[in-house]
Amino acid sequence: MKKILLLAGDYVEDYEIMVPFQALQMVGHEVSAVCPDKVAGDSVITAIHDFEGDQTFSEKPGHRFTLNASFDDIELTDFDALVIPGGRAPEYLRLDQRVLAIVQYFAETNKPIAAVCHGTQLLTAAGILEGRTCTGYPTVEPEVNAVGGRYIKTEADNVVVDGNLVTSPAWPSHPKWLAAFLKLL
Repeated sequence: MKKILLLAGDYVEDYEIMVPFQALQMVGHEVSAVCPDKVAGDSVITAIHDFEGDQTFSEKPGHRFTLNASFDDIELTDFDALVIPGGRAPEYLRLDQRVLAIVQYFAETNKPIAAVCHGTQLLTAAGILEGRTCTGYPTVEPEVNAVGGRYIKTEADNVVVDGNLVTSPAWPSHPKWLAAFLKLL
């Protein structure tokens, strides 16, 4: 069993938090879902993003996702890996230096990091992508390139692995993304 830290925030993408949270527990791992300034038992609101033929994804109200750990109580050395879901949460979480320090810790210790969709924004903001290859939702490509990373354009159901880093463009990649992450674990 591995201990996995999952970073959450309001308007995180529904599938991108719910599926890995449940699937990783299903195979025997302990997953601690946290959000800055929230404690275990608090919830975050999710958003459901879909691909309906428009120029970008659509957004609909999601569910309430209950956090099972308190952000201020986590000890990073207790965790074996990090999961970063997408949605709109990474856009503002990247402004929190505590969140960036978490991402940097996992990168510096070479522990597995799985980021999906806009979760890549936390990787760029944390400054860990220079010389690295990754993917994410297509709108993060300029950010990845600006920080010296190499963005790979790929189908929404695909995955890119670079060392300890597993990234994917969106929730349709869950089978491949989670399989690649489990292989690293």
